[in-house]
Formats: sequence, C-alpha cells, structure tokens
Amino acid sequence: MAVRRLFYLLPVALFAILAAWLAGGLDRDPSFLPSAMIDKPAPEFALPGLAGKPGLAKMDFAGQVALVNFFASWCAPCREEQPFLMRLAKEGRIPVYGIDYKDKPEAARALLAELGDPYRRIGVDALGRTAIDFGVYGVPETYVIDRAGRIRYRQVGPITEEDWTKKIQPILTELGAS
Repeated sequence: MAVRRLFYLLPVALFAILAAWLAGGLDRDPSFLPSAMIDKPAPEFALPGLAGKPGLAKMDFAGQVALVNFFASWCAPCREEQPFLMRLAKEGRIPVYGIDYKDKPEAARALLAELGDPYRRIGVDALGRTAIDFGVYGVPETYVIDRAGRIRYRQVGPITEEDWTKKIQPILTELGAS
C-alpha cells in the first residue's frame, strides 16, 4: 500500500522539480548569450583582405587593446551600428578591425562605400570558420581583445551608446586603453 502511494506521488514530485527549475529561468536575461571564450586567447586566424587590400590576422592587433567586429552587408543591425563604429574610428580611442562574415566582397565594398569604413584592416571570412572559432552566434558581434590577445568581452548585436558607456568603456579603462 505504501509503495502504491509513492508510485502516485512520483509524478507530482517530478512536476514540482521541473516547475521550480523553469521558474528559476524567469529571472535570467533572455538576451544574454554566454561565451566560453571570455578570458581565453583569441583564436589564431589569417584571412584574406577585401578588394586586394591587406588581410587580417590575429598578429595584426597583438600588443594592443582592440575591437574586432564581425559584420556583413546583408545584416541590417550592422548598418545600424556603422555610424557608431565610424565615430569610434574618427575619435581614434581604440583600433577597430573588421571581419566580413559570409558575404560577397562586392557587397561588402558597397556597404563600406555607402556608410564609411571604420576598420584599420578587414579580413574576409567567406566560409565562417573564423566566426565559428570565436563562437559567433550571428552578426554583428564585437570582441574586446586585450594586449595579451585574450578575449575580454563580447558584444552580441549592434553597439549602442548605452552599451559603450556601461559595458565596453569600463573594460577598456580597466585595460588601460582609453
């Protein structure tokens, strides 16, 4: 008889545990995408350049704090953040490097001609392998790389003034970049 009662209580107990676990998820930020790459070395890569210009490799930003921005011409949020990146490049507070993700080179050139080119160098990641190595979920994504070549922060989505002020700028200050 007692075993029979336990048999009936088992589904109720399992439901309670599942409900508690799901309720715990309500307190989490749904836009937060964790990265296993934080505080790890940026992946080694060497990409060809856009339109015959020099490409981009990890060694190009060695010894400096830099932003590495994954973008594409077909990406609407990339267009949205381009004026902000142009402002950063004009101010010269931090070098910005670009990785053109799964894009047609002529389309990327047209985007940069239309909205401006904030990048010191651009690498073309035609197959998306470098993006996979970085752990990119989608574009735009921007990474703060420290002087030792470690990834210190990942911005998913376009950089806004608020993101810059509250998240990125404090990290850059801590790293002695600006």
